[in-house]
Amino acid sequence: MGDGAALADRIAERRAGAGDPGALVGELRRALVLVPYDRGGLWTAEFGGIRWVCGFTDEAALARFAEERAVVEGAEDASRSWEYAAFRGARLLDEVIPAMGVPAGVAVNVADPDGSMLFPPVVGIVPDAVAVDADVDVPSGGRGL
Repeated sequence: MGDGAALADRIAERRAGAGDPGALVGELRRALVLVPYDRGGLWTAEFGGIRWVCGFTDEAALARFAEERAVVEGAEDASRSWEYAAFRGARLLDEVIPAMGVPAGVAVNVADPDGSMLFPPVVGIVPDAVAVDADVDVPSGGRGL
C-alpha cells in the first residue's frame, strides 16, 4: 500500500539509471510522505523558480533533515521538536500542489544526497492545469525523471 521504503527503493533504482519513471511517480502517489511543518504551514523551499514541498519517506530521513537544519540554523535549533503531517503522495500532487498558486513540486529526502529525488511540476506528475509545461509540445519519447 505504498510505504516509504518502497518509494526509497524506486528512487534508488532511478538514480542508478534503471527503473521506470512512470513507476516511480506511481510509487510516490501510493506512498505516505512525511512533510514537516514550518511556521504554521508545510515546509517548503524555493529553488529555480519552483516552490518545493519537502517530504520524507520515513522518520529517519526526516531526522537527517532536522540534523542538517540544526547545523545551518545554529545550536538552538538542535533541540527543536519537528511536527509533521503524513500525506499520501497523490494528495500532495493532486490537491496540495495546485492549492499553492505558484509553480510547485515535491522534493523527497532532500538531506540524502544519494537518495533524494525531485518531482517537478510537469505534465504526468502534477495536474495539467498547474504543470509548467502544459502548453509545450513534447517530442515523441516523452520525458524522464
